[in-house]
Amino acid sequence: MLNLDFHPSGRHFLQIPGPSPVPDRILRAMSLPTIDHRGPEFGALGLELLAKLKQVFKTEGPVMVYPASGTGAWEAALSNTLSPGDRVLMFETGHFATLWHKMARRLQLEPEFIGLPGYEGWRRGVQADMIEARLREDSAHEIKAVCVVHNETSTGVTSDIAAVRRAIDAANHPALLLVDTISGLCSADYRHDEWGVDVTISGSQKGLMLPPGISFNALSDKAIAASRHNRMPKSFWAWDEILEANQNGYWPYTPSTNLLYGLNEALDMLLDEGLEHVFARHQRWAAGVRTAVQAWGLEVQCLDPDVYSPVLTGVVMPEGVDADVVRKIIYERFDLSLGMGLGKAKGKMFRIGHLGDCNDLTLIATLGGCEAGMKLAGVPLSGSGVTAGLEYFAEHALDER
Repeated sequence: MLNLDFHPSGRHFLQIPGPSPVPDRILRAMSLPTIDHRGPEFGALGLELLAKLKQVFKTEGPVMVYPASGTGAWEAALSNTLSPGDRVLMFETGHFATLWHKMARRLQLEPEFIGLPGYEGWRRGVQADMIEARLREDSAHEIKAVCVVHNETSTGVTSDIAAVRRAIDAANHPALLLVDTISGLCSADYRHDEWGVDVTISGSQKGLMLPPGISFNALSDKAIAASRHNRMPKSFWAWDEILEANQNGYWPYTPSTNLLYGLNEALDMLLDEGLEHVFARHQRWAAGVRTAVQAWGLEVQCLDPDVYSPVLTGVVMPEGVDADVVRKIIYERFDLSLGMGLGKAKGKMFRIGHLGDCNDLTLIATLGGCEAGMKLAGVPLSGSGVTAGLEYFAEHALDER
């Protein structure tokens, strides 16, 4: 039998940008006995967590919950709002924007992919002016939706979604706005209603601190109206039956009961702490990690300080250094998992996640593993990122709630 608990002593450091480390409190909640998903206790649970979800998405509208990964929520968003042959404007910010574009093509949509050129284009956020210019050209309103990624997990860039909404409005264009905040939700500020998003896509395994297996669509009235007339084949993903069943706290299929226990506990943890405090905590961690990267004399993957991600930091290796070789040394010697470079960034960088069950000491130890591993790999460093990160955290205390 495969041994999945093979770490000899201490905890494995899971510092990839998702799945994130799961707090023990959530694991304990998930260990409770499974109940009848058609019984009265489950209905009460469903109503409670659906109400709490609205608070974290910052919406008054409904939030769909699927027993699926974020990829499933991508498909749900596209299949409920669009019809085969519809034109979709998508902005390339990284690997996950690219995968969403690939899905749109497989669903027989006509996606148009715009963005800044080459690998350097993956080091900046969504350019709202480019979206506005393209929509102004579309006088016949053939483009039915604009799709953008809020926090691009492959690059450590958090784009300005409010600016995208302003661009669509400035072009006086009726396109729907679909946003992927799979890694951004509950780690970075996100406002579904205020930013005029029509469908927000998210998942459980990032800022919500859960294992993979739950994904979400938060809906606007405009998106629901579009779903009543679109012609995309769908069954499992269809919103109509879910909306009806959710009125009483149930789902039209068997939900992932024990993951929902964990979700309810996670929502309590986040809301009890206060979302603004949660966001400030992640911003502080990110700043401390970036301080360490700068002390090493290395580049942060994101080139625009205005859109630095509070969820993860990409660390670019010097020319001629294979980041995957460095990651392998760090994993084997220090029991520390880091995110790999994906797509155009493969081999160029590694990613440090600062989300989930994390604290200052977790990140100081993570920086120690990175620094020692890079030295073993022969990466030239200007100074100690560990010391710089430790001093940052010591000097920049997070305000008490």
